[in-house]
Amino acid sequence: MMTDTGIPHDSVLVTGAGGFIGSHVVEALLAADVRVTGLDNFCDFYAPDRKQANLRRAAAHPACTIITGDIRDAVMLRTVMKEARPSAVIHLAAMAGVRPSIERPALYAAVNVEGTAALLQACGEAACGAFLFASSSSVYGDSTKTPFAEDDPLASPVSPYAATKLAGELLCRSWHHLHDMPITCLRFFTVYGPRQRPDLAISRFMQCARTGQPARMFGDGTSSRDYTFVDDIVAGVLAALRIDDGFHLYNLGSDRPTALATLIDAVRRATGRTLEIEQAPAQPGDVRSTWADLSHSEAALGYRPRTSLEEGLRRQWEWMINGGN
Repeated sequence: MMTDTGIPHDSVLVTGAGGFIGSHVVEALLAADVRVTGLDNFCDFYAPDRKQANLRRAAAHPACTIITGDIRDAVMLRTVMKEARPSAVIHLAAMAGVRPSIERPALYAAVNVEGTAALLQACGEAACGAFLFASSSSVYGDSTKTPFAEDDPLASPVSPYAATKLAGELLCRSWHHLHDMPITCLRFFTVYGPRQRPDLAISRFMQCARTGQPARMFGDGTSSRDYTFVDDIVAGVLAALRIDDGFHLYNLGSDRPTALATLIDAVRRATGRTLEIEQAPAQPGDVRSTWADLSHSEAALGYRPRTSLEEGLRRQWEWMINGGN
C-alpha cells in the first residue's frame, strides 16, 4: 500500500526505536501515516529514561506500538514479525560508539552482528518486503582518499565498532544474494541534533558550555567530521524506503567536513557561552577525517541535506536548554 507521502509501506518495524535517530524516524513515519512498531531493549549504555522520553510523543500515537526486546532474541523476533506484520524493517538497533567498542568487543559483535543475522532470518521467515540497515561512515576506516564513495575498497576498519558495521553490510549483501530480499545499507556520517546521545562530542561540548566546566578535546583540533543534522538523515531513510528491489549502498552525510577546532568555535557561537578546552591525546580507533560523497545518494534517492551546521547547532542547543524534550 502506498501512503499519501509516497512511502510504499503501511506498516514498518523500527529497531532501536528509543534511540537518538530511531525516535526521530518513528515520529517521521507516524507523520507520514505509516503504522509503526518500535523495538528497543532500553539498555543502560546511557540512561534508559532518556530513551523512554524520546518516545513519549510517539508512544501516545494510536498507530504506534512500542515493544521492549533484544534483537538477539530469535523467538521474540518471530513473535513480533507475526503480530506486527511489517512490510519493511528499519534496523537501527546497535551498540554504538568507537571507543566503548574497544573495551567490549565481544558485546559489540554479539549485538551488531549476531543481532542483525537474527533479524534478517526473522524477516526472511515473515517474507518481509524490504530491509534497511543503518551502517556507518566508520566502515571506510582511516582513508586518505576523500570524499568517501560507496565503491571505495573497504579492508581496514580501525575499531571493533567499524568492523561490526562492515560485517553487518556483508550479512545483508549475502542475505540478498540468497533470498532476493530488497536490502539497502545506509552509511550515516556523524549525526547530531536534538536527542543526540550524551557521550557524543557536540552533546559533551554543549553540556560543558551550559555548566561552565572545561571540555576535553581529543587531538590537536585538526581532525574533521562530516556533521549531519538528524532531520537530513531521517529524510534519507524515508527516501530509501521507496526502493523495492535489489541491494544498495548509500552515503547519508552533509558533504561539508568540519575541523574539530572549527566545530568548537561554532558551538561557542551557537550557545553564546564561554567554552574552556582541555586538550587530550587522540584516541585509539578515531579516524582523521570523514567526508561523504553524495553523488550516488542524490542521484538515486534525491537526497540533499538542507540544514547548515550553524542552524543545526542552534536547534540542538535550544532543545537542550528547554529541557531536552
